[in-house]
Amino acid sequence: MNNKNITKEEVIRLVKENNVKFIRLWFADITGQMKGLTITTEELKHVFEDGMGFDGSSIKGFARIDESDMVAMPDPSTFMLLPYRPKEKAEAGMICDILNPDRSPYEGDSRHILKKQLEKIEKKGYTLYIGPELEFFIFKNDKSTETLDEGSYFDITTLDAGNEVRRDIILTLKQMGVDVEYSHHEVAPSQHEIDLRFKEGLTMADTVMIYRMVVREIAQLKGVYATFMPKPVYGINGSGMHTHQSLFKGESNIFFDIKDKHHLSTEAKHYIAGIMKHSKEITLICNQWVNSYKRLVVGYEAPVYICWALKNRSSMIRVPMYQPKKEKSTRIEFRSPDPACNPYLAFACMVSAGMKGIEKEYPLCEPLERDVYHLTEEEKERLGVECLPGSLIEAIEIAESSELLKETLGEHVFANLLAAKKIEWDEYRKRVHEYEIKKYLPIL
Repeated sequence: MNNKNITKEEVIRLVKENNVKFIRLWFADITGQMKGLTITTEELKHVFEDGMGFDGSSIKGFARIDESDMVAMPDPSTFMLLPYRPKEKAEAGMICDILNPDRSPYEGDSRHILKKQLEKIEKKGYTLYIGPELEFFIFKNDKSTETLDEGSYFDITTLDAGNEVRRDIILTLKQMGVDVEYSHHEVAPSQHEIDLRFKEGLTMADTVMIYRMVVREIAQLKGVYATFMPKPVYGINGSGMHTHQSLFKGESNIFFDIKDKHHLSTEAKHYIAGIMKHSKEITLICNQWVNSYKRLVVGYEAPVYICWALKNRSSMIRVPMYQPKKEKSTRIEFRSPDPACNPYLAFACMVSAGMKGIEKEYPLCEPLERDVYHLTEEEKERLGVECLPGSLIEAIEIAESSELLKETLGEHVFANLLAAKKIEWDEYRKRVHEYEIKKYLPIL
């Protein structure tokens, strides 16, 4: 996947050689939901030349009804065969850029927003590399949260009933050209993690979109249901997307400095400081659903407090120390995002915040190697430790006044995403929930 050297002509040849009948054209709406349409192979050459027109006004946060004509232009570098489809009905897929009718990039296309941020840092000689860890649950069906096992972290016994599903997901991803590092059972029952090998930022955002689709489709083929919902079950761990990131100049990792006591360069420290300073603002992008804030609570390994550390896993940012003197392995791990975010917008905001730290030389405080969950309010105040937003509406209110978000997302996505999230919050707050019935009906 994301072979930048593959041409349109080579895609046409591969389609013919593999007797492909249908080609899926995918793109993301502003919330990161996969959208798409399917064409026959006879249309491929025409679509490569002219794109595929569609009604943008029907896609959340895209165009107004009087500006609805959009064009999906497939990116040949993202071409992949879909190995889980029957060979006699072979299918392939590509991710698209969304264009205006005049073929200029559409301002509501989140892939374009990430591209702009990456082009901005490329002009300074930087390349962003990202390696996310996406957690998910496998349930018996989509109507309940009935688990398949009672397994826990790293279980490899029969307790891990999702092992076969996870194995088939990995095999499928590898056949599609997606590099997988490893997988394991996570802390909660029926919770799993498959880690992707780090890639350049745009490639990884595309990969996350494909990964989530494949996980769901393979689970469905196995008669079960996979979900990236951040907190589907009360009282156990939610699902996160710990995001490892580093900046390179050519072959050199600019986050690495052998002379520093933590082996972190000045740029790395400023980058960490940038994410910390702007973390409240970008939380709406990295944790965009009402349910996201059920995960960001004390006691379930999700970060709540804005601090950084090397060993402390209660911190929001961690510098992994598995190979402390190895340049290529030096990176930061941003632990608050969840796997239901829009990866294009999330990665764009992360690098925008980090680069702001480098450009303005934000100072970095000392690492906090204590369990932040057990600090008193007085200790947190003395150490200057602040909290991430505790609810969607709090995140919205902080995001509304963020110059960084306006600059990174552009006016169109900034306004439309805020509008969509306000509607989501309003729908949520008006509903009567099970907790209220159980708690208040017997006493009020």
